[in-house]
Amino acid sequence: MTKTSIKKNARVVTLALLAGSTFARPGYAQTTPGHAQGLLETLISVELPEGKKQVGVLSLKTGSDQPTKLAVLLPGSPSVVRPIVEGNVMTSAELAGNFLIRARRFLVDESIATLIVECQSGISDHCDADYQASAGRQQDVGKLIADVRKKLPSVDQVWLVGTSMGTISSSFMLKYAPSAYAGAIHTAAITEPYAKNSYRELGGFDYKKAGRPQFLIHHKEDPCSLTTYSGAKTISEKYELPLITVLGGSGFNGPACKAHTAHGFKGKEKEVMTAIAQIIKTGTANQLEIQ
Repeated sequence: MTKTSIKKNARVVTLALLAGSTFARPGYAQTTPGHAQGLLETLISVELPEGKKQVGVLSLKTGSDQPTKLAVLLPGSPSVVRPIVEGNVMTSAELAGNFLIRARRFLVDESIATLIVECQSGISDHCDADYQASAGRQQDVGKLIADVRKKLPSVDQVWLVGTSMGTISSSFMLKYAPSAYAGAIHTAAITEPYAKNSYRELGGFDYKKAGRPQFLIHHKEDPCSLTTYSGAKTISEKYELPLITVLGGSGFNGPACKAHTAHGFKGKEKEVMTAIAQIIKTGTANQLEIQ
């Protein structure tokens, strides 16, 4: 057997191990959802104290098993995903429409894998803000990330990517364990912690304290009262965080703070994910405006 053949066979074995028992099941036929096109996905689970579990969905580009970057995706409210993985793709989830989840296929490539993070088990319908802001959240997700890195030893950097309520996690996790992450990207971030029905946990939050690169990506016409563009500019200027401004979009519908308005970058998913990928690969933002 040639060295090339050995390398190809090793890659097939690695992909099979990642996919687990659902890999290439005989006679299994399914239509891949649009949000999972081109992805090979695995449900990852680790045990937590008191019989709880931390679950996530690992996404690789089909045919690629040597990513060097892992983007940890922290979705918005209610931050409870309930993913179902069948036939090597996530076929359904309660938050399938969330920006980070529906657009992950535009982020995953040969060098970037993503990990959609669920709330810890035992949570009913809402992953509370106080838990997302706790050291326990970092410890739970940290165990999941450690398990992924055992499966993918090629990963040399981990980035946190939060959206909306999920930016509570992306902010506090970096604060609690700065050495574990290359940086954080906060999209449609919570900028008005004292607004009605907002999250006080981010009141007075010091983004400088972590000492790691952080970036803001915000739509200029974000209609949500908890995530105003003016607030994003204030945070950007106060803490010297690069702010990438998103313009335009299409197909807006639904409540202001939900995923299918400018708040969720509707119609600009690919462009925003391309900007996120560039940050993850280089550690810098080469464009501060997405049109």
